[in-house]
Amino acid sequence: MDQGTRDELLGRLAEAVGSVTAAHPTRVAIDGPPAAGKTTLADELADALRTRGRDVIRATIDDFLFPRAQRYPRGEYSAEGCYYHTHDYDALNRVLLDPLGPGGDRRFQYAVYDRTADTALSSPVMTAPADAVLVFDGVFLMRPELIDRWDLRIFVSTALEKTVDRAVIRERRVSSRAEVERRWRERYIPSQELYFATVRPTDHVDIIVHNDEPQQPVWETQTH
Repeated sequence: MDQGTRDELLGRLAEAVGSVTAAHPTRVAIDGPPAAGKTTLADELADALRTRGRDVIRATIDDFLFPRAQRYPRGEYSAEGCYYHTHDYDALNRVLLDPLGPGGDRRFQYAVYDRTADTALSSPVMTAPADAVLVFDGVFLMRPELIDRWDLRIFVSTALEKTVDRAVIRERRVSSRAEVERRWRERYIPSQELYFATVRPTDHVDIIVHNDEPQQPVWETQTH
């Protein structure tokens, strides 16, 4: 276990990215529960890598959702629905992870879904340099459908109870506390418990970032 400043953590993660040797872009997964701090960490890591001269592709699982009509077959608060029916992994592999992987042509799309309009989206096809880095954040990234696609795996860990408080703060403009708490306690937290029981994600990652105190993070490197 190491503890340090936020900058020290980002330096360590950037080093880990730099140590990946591949003939294709480096695909970095930043996994963790909702409101653990994945998006913030991913954005900061992307900035740190750009400062070091790397070409960064920044993408998120939220742009690979199924439309709402497909996402809630078991109801809006179903944990099983959250885990099994939310994300379009086939599209994610097809348009982003496989093109950037071994044997891929590096022609990729950032997104297949527009959250604001709740419609399918055809984002422009772009070509990545061979030494680019994909920094990708989201939930459930160590699932069997995705686990072999990552070249570096990071898990942002936070006490699940703490994520409820963070979510209430983060979503206070759009949702009441009661609504956020219900969504977290009935859908998001049980879906994470299902994920942990099914996949044991932290057994498969390279680095675990303990993010209970974001300005004084603790991290551990795992060897497999």
